[in-house]
Amino acid sequence: MAEFSFKLQRNVPTTMSNPDKQYDEAVKLKEKGDLEGAVSILKEIVQATPTHTLSHSALSVFLQKLGRGDEAIQHAIKVTELEPNDPFSFTQLSVIYVRCGKIQEAEDAKAKAHELTGGHHH
Repeated sequence: MAEFSFKLQRNVPTTMSNPDKQYDEAVKLKEKGDLEGAVSILKEIVQATPTHTLSHSALSVFLQKLGRGDEAIQHAIKVTELEPNDPFSFTQLSVIYVRCGKIQEAEDAKAKAHELTGGHHH
């Protein structure tokens, strides 16, 4: 940590760094096997920056792995609200629903993803 910035940003709590840096920290914890620690950081991010889509996306996956399906689904739904035109957001929601045993909801989300792709390939 040789670099240190004295730039002050308005309306940003001093305890929070930039959400992308925090997200990277959460991913590092997850890679070390500390899912709970990663979830804790990600929850801080979305509390301070509710529109941080990557954090909601990661939370949906990590919470599902921890067996916290209802929370996982809430974050996956939030991703579809933040990225309503992104087929991947609905594909991820579908996968989370399947892993949580909600097959009809999964089918609906998958249909929405398919509708958004319109047969086009990326």
